[in-house]
Amino acid sequence: MNRVITASLVMAFASFSMLEPLPSPAQPHNRISSRVEELERSGKKWIEIRLNSQRLFAWEGDRRVLAVIISSGRAGMGTPTGVFAVQSKHRTARMQGDNYDVPDVPHVMYYDGNYGIHGTYWHSNFGTPMSHGCINVATDHAKTIFEWASVGTPVVVRP
Repeated sequence: MNRVITASLVMAFASFSMLEPLPSPAQPHNRISSRVEELERSGKKWIEIRLNSQRLFAWEGDRRVLAVIISSGRAGMGTPTGVFAVQSKHRTARMQGDNYDVPDVPHVMYYDGNYGIHGTYWHSNFGTPMSHGCINVATDHAKTIFEWASVGTPVVVRP
């Protein structure tokens, strides 16, 4: 009986040890940093969002062309971090969720499923996280970013 259990444990351990290691928390940060370096060298357009300072920067390579204050996801509804790309653009869109229904949201650019950058006419409390996860910007800034960026423009969201 002990030999069967021991053999089973050895086989289970051998199978487990062949799995790839879990990613460390530093890997996403390293991936973001290496992608930023690549984008800076490229000369191409890209968007950077810094959640800790509530800022959005538009870049052309390593040249900053725009800086605006934002409102990102509030506590419990955080904005995902990582490297994305603008998936679609909409001059206006209706945004709905369990506790909200906002018509005619201006200059929407989705970059990660339902997460996007868009104009915000229902508040002006920029600099404070208060969205459901999207990046809220003033409507005039949203228009500028919308006209500047294209589908496929990289979006880097940093903590």
